[in-house]
Amino acid sequence: MSKSSFTVTTLGQKVTIDEASATTYQKGKSSTLASAVTKGKPVLVLGTVNSTTIAATLVIVQPTGGTTSSKAGVIPFKRGAPAVSKKVGQIPANYTEGSGTIVTGTTANKATEASLRAYPGGVVDRVVKLSNGEYEAHNIGVAWPHHVFVNQAFKVVGAF
Repeated sequence: MSKSSFTVTTLGQKVTIDEASATTYQKGKSSTLASAVTKGKPVLVLGTVNSTTIAATLVIVQPTGGTTSSKAGVIPFKRGAPAVSKKVGQIPANYTEGSGTIVTGTTANKATEASLRAYPGGVVDRVVKLSNGEYEAHNIGVAWPHHVFVNQAFKVVGAF
């Protein structure tokens, strides 16, 4: 396993990425090599977090031309800024903050990827499965959205 130190968050936090022989790389939806990671270009690192170390299982390189857009409506986080209170899409009717069961592994990775593709710039610190079978990705590091709802097909259906 090799270790690399990167500045990986929009807040400039340094983290260590542990890459194993099983770490896979994607550019968009296609497989690629580790050499596709370029300094200054955005990547999404999925894996297990321990403090400031991520044991990477999947690294997704932002494809040329990008799949993200300003239409996603990400509001950069600024310490002390008032919270934005808005809801978009479908929020489960019986949802209460803190509800659900923590999920890990491939399911959490897919929900995280869907959330961050729709609303880039944050950090998903946990994914929970809700009673209706959907998932809530808890997004930190941005003022909005804090909760991103992903259906069973891993498509974003709502946020607040």
